[in-house]
Amino acid sequence: MKCPNCLSDNTKVIDSRDVDDFKAVRRRRECEKCKSRFTTYERVELTNLLVVKKDGRREVYDRNKLESGIFKSCEKRAISREQIERTVSDIESKLQSTCDTEIKSKKIGELVIRALKKIDKVAYIRFASVYKSFDDLQSFEEELQTLKKKKYSFKD
Repeated sequence: MKCPNCLSDNTKVIDSRDVDDFKAVRRRRECEKCKSRFTTYERVELTNLLVVKKDGRREVYDRNKLESGIFKSCEKRAISREQIERTVSDIESKLQSTCDTEIKSKKIGELVIRALKKIDKVAYIRFASVYKSFDDLQSFEEELQTLKKKKYSFKD
């Protein structure tokens, strides 16, 4: 593992622990050259999983893309990085359990929507506004009214 500070490949692991219910390993590392410390994560990679887009295109599943979309929705909200990473890991577990090599982007979006509803209403609305592609203000207001009627009871 190369040091992100000086790019030396002479680093050592100083602490290692399981995270995300044993779905990942967090390693604390130290560069032996510049003495800077950094953290790395080791996860099982979802191999051969293709995402089928709305237009029929297929692309390789990318955890970073999923994580980025959720982070954008949760920006400036009181949601910890660990909670977001746990959410991404939970969604990945559900994707793995389908045993399909191809998954529709709509299915991934629905999993994210369900997860964000439970975590934060504003993050949910932010994600939904992009995911559901509201055509006009009325459809957006209808979604808000649905949330108000449920009195923030987001049980699916």
